[in-house]
Amino acid sequence: MATLLEYKCPCCGGALSFDSELQKMKCPYCDTEFETETLRQMDEVLKETSTEDDVNWNTEEKQPWLDSGLCSYVCQSCGGEIITDSTTAATNCPYCDNPVVMGGRVAGTLRPDLVLPFQLDKEAAMEGLKKHLKGKTLLPKIFASENKIQEVKGVYVPVWLFDAEAKANLRFHGTRLRTWSDSNYIYTETRHYSIHRGGDLAFLDVPVDGSTKMPDDLMESIEPFDLTKAVDFQTAYLAGYLADKYDVDAKQSETRANERIRNSTAQAFASTVIGYSTVIPEHTSIQIAAGHVQYALLPVWLLTTKYRDKTYIFAMNGQSGKFVGDLPMDKGAFWKWFAGLTAAVSAAGVAVSWLLGLL
Repeated sequence: MATLLEYKCPCCGGALSFDSELQKMKCPYCDTEFETETLRQMDEVLKETSTEDDVNWNTEEKQPWLDSGLCSYVCQSCGGEIITDSTTAATNCPYCDNPVVMGGRVAGTLRPDLVLPFQLDKEAAMEGLKKHLKGKTLLPKIFASENKIQEVKGVYVPVWLFDAEAKANLRFHGTRLRTWSDSNYIYTETRHYSIHRGGDLAFLDVPVDGSTKMPDDLMESIEPFDLTKAVDFQTAYLAGYLADKYDVDAKQSETRANERIRNSTAQAFASTVIGYSTVIPEHTSIQIAAGHVQYALLPVWLLTTKYRDKTYIFAMNGQSGKFVGDLPMDKGAFWKWFAGLTAAVSAAGVAVSWLLGLL
């Protein structure tokens, strides 16, 4: 069995967890609070610890299912067995619910450089869902019921932060139209322009999701994260939350990082081409010089609910509160809305025709 890291309250022995409101470690039993800095010594020990060499994979014949890549741990609080997959770095004991951290998953080369602590708690995530559902007239009423929520969990998502410089050279074809008329004709003059833009842009901390568990589009939809508030990693910040180590490394993430940088660069230069009737890109050359890469954990609240045998996943930025997620549609309400819209458009058309007839 592999060992776990648990933060114990020195006053009562209870399991400590990170409180997002206090930005401190707090004991849920005696309410004693601790600065995360007071637990740094334990992290210093982790820095000297090897990574997966610390994990003893259990391949006993009586548990052959562990050969699938799962790992077995013993909870230091209740002695219960905790089964995780190969990427889980922090979770809760399924028996006593105490927060635990898999030390080998956040040590050595797997140790993150930075962590952005949670700023918002579970109640804020629940309130975010309520606001997300509010005012959605085409949403099935039963879907909005809170008892449909299956799970709400705070997760530290592993990401790679890329620094880079982009050198751009772009060419556009633009036109400007001028129209005038006399007593006989309407004239249109079209002028054509070759528009050039070029220059350098610097990018800092471009995030790329390093976990296959987290959908990339969902993660990018809740950006931005204010990474100026990120701090040096300490395992104490993980206590009470779920966390995964990366399973997509920095090299594999470069393609997505370069794609994001190129798209942002092209959009930035295209936005300077104004004052034309039409603009068509003709040539785009963007060269990227790679810079520093850091490994970080970012805070995300994930909420899941099920409606008519379909699971819906919502995500909230654990720092800013930005909330995203797809919603089902009440088809009956939609067709009523569509019929009302069609009737309104038809009425407007009749009114316009009547007015034109008066002219």
